[in-house]
Amino acid sequence: MHVLLFIFLAAAPVVVSPSAGPKLERIAVDTAKGERVFMVEVVREEAERNRGLMFRHSLADDGGMLFGYDPPQQIAFWMKNTFIPLDILFIDATGRVITIAQNTTPLSLEHIPSNGTVRGVLEVKGGTTAKLGIQVGASWRG
Repeated sequence: MHVLLFIFLAAAPVVVSPSAGPKLERIAVDTAKGERVFMVEVVREEAERNRGLMFRHSLADDGGMLFGYDPPQQIAFWMKNTFIPLDILFIDATGRVITIAQNTTPLSLEHIPSNGTVRGVLEVKGGTTAKLGIQVGASWRG
């Protein structure tokens, strides 16, 4: 049985002043344990994608980062300069999670491949996918 992962970008994202940090958007996720709301940074520009969650020492349980790719492409991430373990969900053009890297190793230079063409990547705190029952094959909309 596949767990469905539904992500809805709210019509009106929460805007945070530049001094308070990045702009956050609300994402509702329907998981095996019920709906879960995350406040994520959405990055679309190359410079933002290259930095990702590097140099951060913590991530809220309801925090994360969503990377968009247009056009969809095969990619690989690494954990260089990333101090916290992450779960990385690679999402294809149909909205299906095709790969999940769980509890990635902080500061590792090992490449973490998408194993297919993706339109998006969602990074959340390490251990979140296991805790919430999110699996490969889960779907998302947003």
